[in-house]
Amino acid sequence: MIPEHIAIIMDGNGRWAKKRSLPRVFGHRQGVKTVKKIVKSANRLGVKVLTLYAFSTENWKRPKTEVDALFSLLSRFIKKDLKELSNAGIKLRILGDLSKFPQDLKSEILSVCKDTENNTDLELNIALNYGARQEIVKAFEEMLKQGIKNPTEELVSSFLYTAGQPDPDLLIRTSGEFRISNFLLWQIAYSEIYVTNKLWPDFTPKDLEDAISEFQKRDRRFGGI
Repeated sequence: MIPEHIAIIMDGNGRWAKKRSLPRVFGHRQGVKTVKKIVKSANRLGVKVLTLYAFSTENWKRPKTEVDALFSLLSRFIKKDLKELSNAGIKLRILGDLSKFPQDLKSEILSVCKDTENNTDLELNIALNYGARQEIVKAFEEMLKQGIKNPTEELVSSFLYTAGQPDPDLLIRTSGEFRISNFLLWQIAYSEIYVTNKLWPDFTPKDLEDAISEFQKRDRRFGGI
Protein backbone atom coordinates (compact mmCIF):
# COMPACT_ATOMS: atom_id res chain seq x y z
CA MET A 1 0.00 0.00 0.00
CA ILE A 2 1.36 3.40 -1.00
CA PRO A 3 1.30 5.99 1.82
CA GLU A 4 -1.44 8.51 1.17
CA HIS A 5 0.56 11.35 2.72
CA ILE A 6 4.37 11.54 2.93
CA ALA A 7 6.17 14.34 4.79
CA ILE A 8 9.88 15.01 4.33
CA ILE A 9 12.38 16.97 6.41
CA MET A 10 14.84 17.88 3.68
CA ASP A 11 18.12 18.10 5.59
CA GLY A 12 21.75 18.19 4.54
CA ASN A 13 22.11 20.82 1.80
CA GLY A 14 24.80 22.71 3.70
CA ARG A 15 26.78 19.59 4.54
CA TRP A 16 26.54 18.42 0.93
CA ALA A 17 28.17 21.67 -0.19
CA LYS A 18 30.77 21.62 2.60
CA LYS A 19 31.90 18.10 1.63
CA ARG A 20 32.66 19.51 -1.81
CA SER A 21 34.29 22.73 -0.50
CA LEU A 22 31.49 24.77 -2.06
CA PRO A 23 29.41 27.64 -0.63
CA ARG A 24 26.20 26.50 1.08
CA VAL A 25 24.06 27.98 -1.67
CA PHE A 26 25.34 25.30 -4.06
CA GLY A 27 23.83 22.69 -1.75
CA HIS A 28 20.51 24.52 -1.79
CA ARG A 29 20.59 24.68 -5.59
CA GLN A 30 21.16 20.95 -5.80
CA GLY A 31 18.44 20.45 -3.22
CA VAL A 32 15.93 22.23 -5.45
CA LYS A 33 16.77 19.81 -8.27
CA THR A 34 16.07 16.94 -5.88
CA VAL A 35 12.72 18.48 -4.94
CA LYS A 36 11.61 18.41 -8.56
CA LYS A 37 12.63 14.75 -8.98
CA ILE A 38 10.93 13.64 -5.78
CA VAL A 39 7.69 15.51 -6.49
CA LYS A 40 7.48 13.86 -9.90
CA SER A 41 8.27 10.46 -8.41
CA ALA A 42 5.68 10.81 -5.64
CA ASN A 43 3.06 11.76 -8.20
CA ARG A 44 3.98 8.79 -10.38
CA LEU A 45 3.76 6.41 -7.42
CA GLY A 46 0.27 7.58 -6.52
CA VAL A 47 1.02 9.56 -3.35
CA LYS A 48 -1.86 11.96 -2.73
CA VAL A 49 -0.16 14.50 -0.42
CA LEU A 50 3.55 15.36 -0.21
CA THR A 51 4.72 17.83 2.44
CA LEU A 52 8.21 19.31 2.18
CA TYR A 53 9.85 21.27 5.02
CA ALA A 54 11.55 24.07 3.11
CA PHE A 55 12.00 27.00 5.51
CA SER A 56 11.36 26.94 9.24
CA THR A 57 10.64 29.81 11.62
CA GLU A 58 14.14 29.17 13.02
CA ASN A 59 15.84 29.55 9.62
CA TRP A 60 15.69 33.35 9.95
CA LYS A 61 18.70 32.97 12.27
CA ARG A 62 20.87 32.06 9.29
CA PRO A 63 23.08 34.69 7.63
CA LYS A 64 21.09 37.18 5.54
CA THR A 65 23.07 36.25 2.44
CA GLU A 66 21.94 32.62 2.79
CA VAL A 67 18.32 33.59 3.45
CA ASP A 68 18.34 35.88 0.39
CA ALA A 69 19.81 33.07 -1.70
CA LEU A 70 17.08 30.71 -0.49
CA PHE A 71 14.40 33.23 -1.46
CA SER A 72 15.98 33.62 -4.90
CA LEU A 73 15.97 29.86 -5.42
CA LEU A 74 12.39 29.64 -4.20
CA SER A 75 11.31 32.35 -6.63
CA ARG A 76 12.99 30.54 -9.51
CA PHE A 77 11.35 27.26 -8.47
CA ILE A 78 7.92 28.91 -8.26
CA LYS A 79 8.25 30.63 -11.65
CA LYS A 80 9.76 27.76 -13.60
CA ASP A 81 9.52 24.34 -11.99
CA LEU A 82 6.17 24.64 -10.21
CA LYS A 83 4.45 25.86 -13.35
CA GLU A 84 5.80 22.80 -15.15
CA LEU A 85 4.70 20.53 -12.31
CA SER A 86 1.25 22.08 -12.25
CA ASN A 87 0.72 20.82 -15.80
CA ALA A 88 1.09 17.32 -14.33
CA GLY A 89 -1.93 17.89 -12.10
CA ILE A 90 -0.08 19.05 -8.99
CA LYS A 91 -1.78 21.42 -6.55
CA LEU A 92 0.27 23.74 -4.33
CA ARG A 93 -0.57 24.57 -0.73
CA ILE A 94 1.64 26.63 1.58
CA LEU A 95 1.99 25.73 5.26
CA GLY A 96 3.24 28.67 7.29
CA ASP A 97 3.19 32.44 7.64
CA LEU A 98 4.16 34.32 4.48
CA SER A 99 3.80 37.78 6.05
CA LYS A 100 7.57 38.16 6.53
CA PHE A 101 8.38 37.27 2.93
CA PRO A 102 9.20 39.91 0.28
CA GLN A 103 5.94 41.08 -1.28
CA ASP A 104 6.91 40.08 -4.84
CA LEU A 105 7.81 36.54 -3.72
CA LYS A 106 4.63 36.28 -1.67
CA SER A 107 2.58 37.36 -4.69
CA GLU A 108 4.31 34.77 -6.91
CA ILE A 109 3.58 32.00 -4.42
CA LEU A 110 -0.08 32.94 -3.93
CA SER A 111 -0.54 33.22 -7.70
CA VAL A 112 0.65 29.64 -8.25
CA CYS A 113 -1.55 28.42 -5.38
CA LYS A 114 -4.56 29.99 -7.11
CA ASP A 115 -3.57 28.72 -10.55
CA THR A 116 -3.28 25.13 -9.30
CA GLU A 117 -6.22 25.03 -6.87
CA ASN A 118 -8.34 22.86 -9.19
CA ASN A 119 -5.62 20.27 -9.86
CA THR A 120 -6.57 16.87 -8.50
CA ASP A 121 -3.51 14.61 -8.59
CA LEU A 122 -0.73 15.23 -6.05
CA GLU A 123 -1.25 17.95 -3.43
CA LEU A 124 2.15 19.49 -2.71
CA ASN A 125 2.51 21.22 0.65
CA ILE A 126 5.56 23.44 0.99
CA ALA A 127 6.25 24.50 4.58
CA LEU A 128 7.58 28.08 4.53
CA ASN A 129 8.27 30.13 7.65
CA TYR A 130 6.68 27.16 9.37
CA GLY A 131 6.86 26.04 13.00
CA ALA A 132 4.57 23.39 14.44
CA ARG A 133 4.28 24.96 17.89
CA GLN A 134 3.37 28.28 16.30
CA GLU A 135 0.81 26.51 14.10
CA ILE A 136 -0.89 24.92 17.13
CA VAL A 137 -0.91 28.21 19.06
CA LYS A 138 -2.42 29.96 16.03
CA ALA A 139 -5.14 27.30 15.83
CA PHE A 140 -6.12 27.75 19.47
CA GLU A 141 -6.05 31.53 19.16
CA GLU A 142 -8.49 31.29 16.26
CA MET A 143 -10.75 28.95 18.21
CA LEU A 144 -10.79 31.38 21.14
CA LYS A 145 -11.76 34.21 18.77
CA GLN A 146 -14.67 32.09 17.59
CA GLY A 147 -15.75 31.32 21.16
CA ILE A 148 -14.97 27.61 20.97
CA LYS A 149 -14.58 26.35 24.55
CA ASN A 150 -14.63 22.57 24.17
CA PRO A 151 -12.44 21.69 21.16
CA THR A 152 -12.15 18.11 19.95
CA GLU A 153 -9.15 16.62 18.16
CA GLU A 154 -11.06 16.81 14.88
CA LEU A 155 -11.90 20.46 15.48
CA VAL A 156 -8.28 21.37 16.27
CA SER A 157 -7.17 19.63 13.08
CA SER A 158 -9.62 21.76 11.09
CA PHE A 159 -7.79 24.92 12.21
CA LEU A 160 -4.32 23.71 11.19
CA TYR A 161 -2.61 24.52 7.88
CA THR A 162 -3.27 20.93 6.76
CA ALA A 163 -7.04 21.17 7.31
CA GLY A 164 -8.90 18.69 5.13
CA GLN A 165 -5.83 16.55 4.45
CA PRO A 166 -5.01 13.16 5.96
CA ASP A 167 -2.21 13.11 8.54
CA PRO A 168 1.16 11.88 7.23
CA ASP A 169 1.48 8.11 7.10
CA LEU A 170 5.24 8.37 6.63
CA LEU A 171 7.77 10.96 7.80
CA ILE A 172 11.17 10.86 6.10
CA ARG A 173 14.22 12.71 7.39
CA THR A 174 17.43 12.86 5.40
CA SER A 175 21.03 13.34 6.64
CA GLY A 176 20.80 10.88 9.53
CA GLU A 177 19.50 13.29 12.16
CA PHE A 178 17.00 11.88 14.67
CA ARG A 179 15.02 15.06 15.34
CA ILE A 180 11.53 16.28 14.47
CA SER A 181 12.67 19.94 14.34
CA ASN A 182 9.28 21.51 15.16
CA PHE A 183 7.63 19.91 12.11
CA LEU A 184 3.99 18.82 12.02
CA LEU A 185 3.97 17.94 15.73
CA TRP A 186 0.19 17.46 15.86
CA GLN A 187 -0.13 15.69 12.52
CA ILE A 188 2.64 13.07 12.95
CA ALA A 189 1.24 11.57 16.16
CA TYR A 190 0.97 8.15 14.45
CA SER A 191 3.31 8.59 11.49
CA GLU A 192 5.93 5.98 10.73
CA ILE A 193 9.39 7.58 10.83
CA TYR A 194 12.15 6.72 8.38
CA VAL A 195 15.63 8.21 8.72
CA THR A 196 18.28 7.92 6.02
CA ASN A 197 21.93 9.00 6.11
CA LYS A 198 21.59 10.34 2.57
CA LEU A 199 21.95 14.11 2.38
CA TRP A 200 18.96 15.72 0.70
CA PRO A 201 20.76 16.66 -2.56
CA ASP A 202 21.72 12.97 -2.95
CA PHE A 203 18.21 11.64 -2.22
CA THR A 204 16.81 9.91 -5.30
CA PRO A 205 13.46 8.50 -6.45
CA LYS A 206 14.93 5.06 -5.64
CA ASP A 207 15.52 6.25 -2.05
CA LEU A 208 11.88 7.34 -1.89
CA GLU A 209 10.82 3.90 -3.09
CA ASP A 210 13.06 2.29 -0.44
CA ALA A 211 11.41 4.39 2.27
CA ILE A 212 7.97 3.36 1.03
CA SER A 213 9.06 -0.28 0.93
CA GLU A 214 10.19 -0.04 4.56
CA PHE A 215 6.89 1.63 5.46
CA GLN A 216 4.99 -1.26 3.88
CA LYS A 217 6.76 -3.70 6.23
CA ARG A 218 5.68 -1.82 9.36
CA ASP A 219 2.82 -3.11 11.51
CA ARG A 220 0.76 0.00 12.25
CA ARG A 221 -1.34 -0.76 15.34
CA PHE A 222 -2.27 2.81 16.40
CA GLY A 223 -2.09 1.84 20.06
CA GLY A 224 -3.90 -1.48 19.61
CA ILE A 225 -2.61 -5.04 19.59
